[in-house]
Amino acid sequence: MPSLSDVARNHTTLDQADLDRLQLLVSDWQMLADLSFADLVLWLPDTEGLGFWAGAQMRPTTGPTAYLDDIVGSFVPRDRRPLLDQAYDTGRICREGDPEWRDDVPVRVETIPVRRGARVIAVIARNTNLLGVRTPSRLEIAYLQSATDLARMITDGIFPYGGERLLSTTPRVGDGCIRVDRHGMVTFASPNALSAYRRMGLVTDLVGSRLKDITGELIHSGQKVDDVLASVLTGRAAKEIEIENSDATLFLRAIPLRAEGEHVGALILLRDVTELRSRERELVTKEATIREIHHRVKNNLQTVAALLRMQGRRITVPEAQSALAEAVRRVGSIAIVHETLSESFDEHVDFDDVADRVAAMVADVSTISAEVTISRTGTFGVLDSEIATPLAMVLTELMQNSVEHAFGSRSTENPTGTIELAAQRSVGRLRVVVTDDGKGLPANFDSETSGNLGLSIVRTLVIGELDGLLEFHPRTDGPGTTVVLDFPVKE
Repeated sequence: MPSLSDVARNHTTLDQADLDRLQLLVSDWQMLADLSFADLVLWLPDTEGLGFWAGAQMRPTTGPTAYLDDIVGSFVPRDRRPLLDQAYDTGRICREGDPEWRDDVPVRVETIPVRRGARVIAVIARNTNLLGVRTPSRLEIAYLQSATDLARMITDGIFPYGGERLLSTTPRVGDGCIRVDRHGMVTFASPNALSAYRRMGLVTDLVGSRLKDITGELIHSGQKVDDVLASVLTGRAAKEIEIENSDATLFLRAIPLRAEGEHVGALILLRDVTELRSRERELVTKEATIREIHHRVKNNLQTVAALLRMQGRRITVPEAQSALAEAVRRVGSIAIVHETLSESFDEHVDFDDVADRVAAMVADVSTISAEVTISRTGTFGVLDSEIATPLAMVLTELMQNSVEHAFGSRSTENPTGTIELAAQRSVGRLRVVVTDDGKGLPANFDSETSGNLGLSIVRTLVIGELDGLLEFHPRTDGPGTTVVLDFPVKE
């Protein structure tokens, strides 16, 4: 099914400003459909004036639909539906006396011109399935009156208001609806709206009360309502605002209603978001707790590393000093992951930063005489913490192994070395290649039988923790070693 932009570009002469106006309208016309108990179809004028193209369609959630099939992209020639022609040509709302019959369903049609400035740029057809019509209740009368007011404002080019930023919590008509007059007095409140105010502690009725005063008593214990809130509760400003007390939280949206340039009242939609805000506060608390845990784990690991370094300075046996230094590096790589997690809002980390910090740590603590440069290409992307921690240790061990064994005996005539870390992320997989230009693998090298502790750790983590593949190869384009890791990752 084509989009509104597709239809407008392919079949009309509407410019971008016209299209922006129409996009703003259709982003908010679910409200008009629900208040009207009717289907809405946005008809766009054909480039050559031969008829109208259906650019968008909306069904009501408050009543039966008049269109069982989608009609966006269809064409209606002139004279086929005279009400469309009349609304577009005269710029006035047009109503039909006799209903149309569609698939044995009587449908009452009303056409509403959409104005931008002095021009009519489209027509809304409001189609009401008359099989669902019954003796109107007070709620239905209030809804239909509000829909009529909004239709006039669309014709006058007033509605929708620009500058509003509709959120996921923006209330709909069925969530709760209040109608206030020009003085801010409540003339109608839907049952859901009354229930929401009851939850905040209201014991009287809403109808006949001044909404600003009664809301101020509920949220401020009788204190004066500030100007922003007052402008919303009196319907003077098209805004969204949240109010709360110790019992409940409500999200309000005010739509000022105007007729002939005069403020005649407002439609105020509201939604009870008490449970939603409670869950959000719980999530914030849990996230803060998790970050604090990671922060403390990082601090504890750094303390362990400091103790190991102190112990290493007291030992005179070179082998023991080397073993403690390796332990410090391993603890440090885990601490880097926890430090990154303590700065994030979930259990995922941008591993590029972790890899760069691990590489810097390995280069900084190197004790060999050769100057080793570590570089990275490609991106690891975002990884789960359960993958990030073992991968950080694996990279630490591989780069440290290259530093010590590939460059540890390098002569002073060639005192530099390079380690290249390449990451390639594909759908569901991560391939990591660590390459050095050192002296290469020893003869008859076998990673599975090697007695090196670091390689044993690497093999265990890659195969056991990451469920991946591990390969060691001589470098093909010169002296050195290439290590390849390939393992699954969650997208």
